[in-house]
Amino acid sequence: MIRTPHSASRILSALAIGIALVGLAPAVAAPAGAAPLSSAVEAGKGKVKVEGKLGKDHVKVNEKVDLKGNLKVVDAPRSEGSLEAVIVQQLQAGAWVNIADTTCRPNGGFSVRLSFSVSATVSLRLYHPETALYAAAYSAGTLTLHVG
Repeated sequence: MIRTPHSASRILSALAIGIALVGLAPAVAAPAGAAPLSSAVEAGKGKVKVEGKLGKDHVKVNEKVDLKGNLKVVDAPRSEGSLEAVIVQQLQAGAWVNIADTTCRPNGGFSVRLSFSVSATVSLRLYHPETALYAAAYSAGTLTLHVG
């Protein structure tokens, strides 16, 4: 293959663009509402606490297990009319992945039925995304489920 000065400059241009895009990737990958919890609270958002408990610690493959929990308002005016999202996340290869979601009222309870098709030890957590009224929140610890 014969290279001309134009092809070398094209390669360098493509490399520079690629490096610039890689530098922007973390900013693009972060969700728009993913502000740190402290800045969301400082911006006047109410603080919430999300908690949950599995019905069983051990289940068979494809057996359903209930995850019940609540969303408590810690320091904000109550807004009983709103429905707030609660997302169940599973730790997969070092990253938290959304696997189920539901809604509940502030200071209310929720229930989600889960099942897994592979034998494994599963780590779960609950997540409440930031809304117009409330800051984002994660459950205090992880829930461990043994599927076998």
